[in-house]
Amino acid sequence: MTERLSALDASFLYLETANAPLHTGSVVLFQESPGALDHQRVVKLIQERIAFLPRYRQRLREVPGGLAHPVWVDDAHFDATYHVRRSALPAPGSIESLYDLVGRIMSRPLDRRRPLWEVYLVEGVQGRRFALLTKTHQAMVNGLSALDIAEVILDESATPSPQPVSTWQPSPEPSSAELMVGAISENLQRPRQLFTRLGATVSAGSRTVGDVWATLREAARPAEHNPLTVSIGAQRRFATVDLRLEDFKTVRQRTSGSITDVALGVVTGALRSWLFSRGIPVTATTTVRTLVPVSLAASDPRSAEVSAVVLDLPVGEGDPVIRVQRIAFDMARHGADSHVTGARAMSELVGFAPATLHALGARVGAGLAARAYSLIVTNVPGPQVPLYAGGARMLATYPVVPIGERQAMSIGITSYAGGVFVGLNADRDAMDDLDLFATAMQEAMSELLDTTRARKDRRLQVAGGQSTVSTRSTKSRAKKQVTSDD
Repeated sequence: MTERLSALDASFLYLETANAPLHTGSVVLFQESPGALDHQRVVKLIQERIAFLPRYRQRLREVPGGLAHPVWVDDAHFDATYHVRRSALPAPGSIESLYDLVGRIMSRPLDRRRPLWEVYLVEGVQGRRFALLTKTHQAMVNGLSALDIAEVILDESATPSPQPVSTWQPSPEPSSAELMVGAISENLQRPRQLFTRLGATVSAGSRTVGDVWATLREAARPAEHNPLTVSIGAQRRFATVDLRLEDFKTVRQRTSGSITDVALGVVTGALRSWLFSRGIPVTATTTVRTLVPVSLAASDPRSAEVSAVVLDLPVGEGDPVIRVQRIAFDMARHGADSHVTGARAMSELVGFAPATLHALGARVGAGLAARAYSLIVTNVPGPQVPLYAGGARMLATYPVVPIGERQAMSIGITSYAGGVFVGLNADRDAMDDLDLFATAMQEAMSELLDTTRARKDRRLQVAGGQSTVSTRSTKSRAKKQVTSDD
């Protein structure tokens, strides 16, 4: 029996354009080791694990006449070697050349005639490293029932247990007549769905499907004008930032915010510096409207949902600590303090859920693409223990969050093994200074640390001074008392 795409899943197909392909991804760096992964072993690893993700052996099949949303059908010609590809960097294999390759790969839409995913093994990264780059269409990743491909290639041990041999055989594909009969039957039961579908088809793929998305579009507020809200092209630019989780915890303790509040504070500080570098006027009231997907806590982690909070990041605030405090207040006002619980619950359930959670966050952003926001920031906690792929240790993982039609940049943040890894995905022309923004994030983190430490030291000095004054006063009173007694 075929499974039809939901209105939500189908909407990502209709929203996709040549300039805004809707696939998410990740760039994962590994340390080379004896017998480390080569292309053949990566193919074998995915062939062994893909049974856990049956959707990754299925392709889309359109219904004749557009009478219903497409259906998932088994790909009778599924070939893992088509989806798992190999590339090598020219010597010396700089990180810059890796990120240039990432930008080119992420610029290309996925082939809808095949299962909507790709994995690239990139060899020859400087420092005896290699990378795995994943691409997965957002129509495929809808939660724990359909995880991101990055989830299944990682293990908690360098010597993973062997997987059972797959005996998968593709199910027969339905005929055009069967698809039409099924569509007509569904439309007779739910006639409203037919009109929704036809409206999406007539709009040539530029509209969302369903009353919910339409309502959100109509209710959207216009975005403020800034360098992030511009028309974009088809080419991408990618950069990363490496930070320390311990620094985030230090700032969190001294500001009474959450890790996400601190992360958004770092982004806000970077935006402030970056706007200044472009000669953009920044006043006390300057803000950048940002969409922050949050994972809602649920009693059953399998039912965890991802929602959206739209914040006006206080870029005009000059004090980095006050920026974090204002963000924390706004997050609490939106009831977003439950996001850590939900994200952590899902992470614990599947072992390494950040890729899936980033994909779910990007789905929220794409569904609200017409809503006015300039930037999307996803922040997902990851495991703090080392992970492996085919015996090779994972060093870092950087999310690649897609951007919308008029959004120059997206930011994905993941913590792992004591580090905080930031992926910056941007339009190539609109963000020719993306490296400058990456540096600004480093500096914003340092500014937060320095400011919180300085204020802690001042408080200690004040407390010490008060203690000294109090001691002196006590001694003076004691001396006067002795004199009086004499």
